[in-house]
Amino acid sequence: MTTSHLRCSHPLLKHGILAILLLLGLSACGNKDEKKAATQVAAKVGSEEISVHQINQILSRANTAGASPQAAQAMAREVLEKLIDQQLAVEQATENKLHRSPEVVAQIEAARRDILARAYMQKIAGALPKPSAEDVKKYYAEHPQLFSARRIFNVQEIVVSTAPGLAAQLRSFVDAGKPITEVATWLKSKDIRFDGGSATRAAEQIPLERLAQIHALKDGQSLVIEGPQAITLLRVASSQSSPVAEAAALPRIEQFLTNQRATEAVAANLKQLRAAAKISYMGEFAKADGSSTVNAPGTPVSAASVPAVTTTSPATEDKNQTAIEKGVAGLK
Repeated sequence: MTTSHLRCSHPLLKHGILAILLLLGLSACGNKDEKKAATQVAAKVGSEEISVHQINQILSRANTAGASPQAAQAMAREVLEKLIDQQLAVEQATENKLHRSPEVVAQIEAARRDILARAYMQKIAGALPKPSAEDVKKYYAEHPQLFSARRIFNVQEIVVSTAPGLAAQLRSFVDAGKPITEVATWLKSKDIRFDGGSATRAAEQIPLERLAQIHALKDGQSLVIEGPQAITLLRVASSQSSPVAEAAALPRIEQFLTNQRATEAVAANLKQLRAAAKISYMGEFAKADGSSTVNAPGTPVSAASVPAVTTTSPATEDKNQTAIEKGVAGLK
């Protein structure tokens, strides 16, 4: 496989490498004077060395699974070329004293804080035991809608803003078996704005808290779902059975449970840290009641500081595209 072919067939890898290089570059600006660990040198840019260790570090964060030796070598070469470009840019930035500008200093500090926070949270997650085989099989047995009885739904829906009495009216239409087109006509006659559409959704793309209700519907049946700001009338136009065998599901369930437990452990740890810390809110962020100091746990630091663990359904092919945590919007 040639390098040019590799670049065309790995666009996501290229973007991932660029992102990693940017992050490593921020860290490098603040550690230029630190003594480098003795390692094999891949290239020199002036007096600065680029090590094989740096290349391997970046490749370890990219998706290189299944790459042939030739492809892996081409990836390493591409990373090296980008590291050379990065070093040239770093030298010019230093020469222009950009590393001393308040904006760059703030970005370096933010990157350092983010890296340290992630390392701590990943340490917590890494110390957890793996789910047992019994736990994994139990999850499979307790969620037939996701696995043994999994269905793919073709749904139609109408979404309206919450209003007094509207949900009850929509339920009356459902109980009377009114078609969704008739409901839409009624809403138009009342000058009630709504959104409508249709979509195909597999079971794992439906919010877990709603899946049992929707799974209970037969083709042609409807359901009214109330949310804080919107009401959804959902009709199952048609569906088809698409079960997932236990052997195929178990590895994904294990990963899902691992991620779920890691997320819970991190949240619990941050809750304890907040309870033990003295946190004072200042200025406009002070509490309205005049209290500026809290010890009670609350929402932890930004999502960017949470380790890379995802609580997605194990029955999906793309774990990052599930809608378990997206509410009713996941059906749209």
